[in-house]
Amino acid sequence: MKEQYSQLFKELELKNNMKIKNRIVMAPMTNYASNEDGTVSDMEINYYTRRSGGVGIVVTACTYVTANGKGFPGEFAGDSDEMIPGLRRLAEAIQGQGAKAVLQIFHGGRSCPPELVHGDVVSASAVASAEQPDVLPRSLSDSEIEDIIRDFGETTRRAIEAGYDGVEIHGANGYLIQQFFSPHSNTREDRWGGSVDKRMAFPLAVVNEVKRVAAEHAKAPFMIGYRFSPEEATTPGITMDDTLKLVDTLADQGLDYLHVSLMDYRSKPREGADNSKTRLEWIVDAVQGRVPVIGVGSVHTPDEAVEVLQTGAELVALGRELIMEPDWVSKVADGRESEIKTTLSKQDQELLVIPDLLWHYIMERTGWFPVDA
Repeated sequence: MKEQYSQLFKELELKNNMKIKNRIVMAPMTNYASNEDGTVSDMEINYYTRRSGGVGIVVTACTYVTANGKGFPGEFAGDSDEMIPGLRRLAEAIQGQGAKAVLQIFHGGRSCPPELVHGDVVSASAVASAEQPDVLPRSLSDSEIEDIIRDFGETTRRAIEAGYDGVEIHGANGYLIQQFFSPHSNTREDRWGGSVDKRMAFPLAVVNEVKRVAAEHAKAPFMIGYRFSPEEATTPGITMDDTLKLVDTLADQGLDYLHVSLMDYRSKPREGADNSKTRLEWIVDAVQGRVPVIGVGSVHTPDEAVEVLQTGAELVALGRELIMEPDWVSKVADGRESEIKTTLSKQDQELLVIPDLLWHYIMERTGWFPVDA
């Protein structure tokens, strides 16, 4: 490989003594391919197997911890022990290619389509989202909140029993954990809402429960990550100032990594911090080396991946690029970076092992993926 890309292939040792073979992560991406009952499908196994070779960590698509937390059709479940055999198959498929397998766990909250949940759509407060303005969620009771916190712990136990190397708590992209942190979706006046510190109560409770369960059940090093979105477009909404307070707190929680969710790693703050630095640079500065940061967002070339590491992030995640180019890591390692594909053709589905519904969305959503005419 070229010398300027060697830093992408340096081993990273986490605080729990787990060693990651390189700095490249497969970002979590919904693939819409699970079986109707929430079990992992053969198509998903094939999709992940095709993309797990080379990367240091694979973070799976989000897995719902509670039946009323399902956010997408074709999403696999982690809400019952019946799911463990399928989850184990997926972990073994990823690990069989040499990567660490991390199960992303979440609850969709008010983002859940009503037809997918059992009962009410729920959230921190009865505030509809811009994406589903006609769906008014029901505000969760205190006891229901405690139940969901335990559900995050139970799904962590299942991940351990299924053989995963870790879990990633999904506190990003407008889902339930972010809904509790956001002043737009959380208007509560009890212990779960109010000031920015009180809006952290639910995210931190989930973190503590996941850590407790891991300490009790994991017999080997088990990584726990946390993903977050730095800003919201709504007013009121999460600002960079809010996020830097959250990041500063999370950095002291004994987590193994923090994973920012960005569409572009070069993006600048909208509100709450000046634009002298990118959002990623502000976050890395706030962390001050206390925990590894995963940078992400429109990373296609190895030069861009190196730029992410140069911000001080210890890891770089590839999302859409690994869908278009499953052999990205090996091509960089072999000095064949000029062969890396950064577009799709309409004939590529079978070659790239992309599930049917995901392929449909890729073809139909203009601007999501670069598709050759």
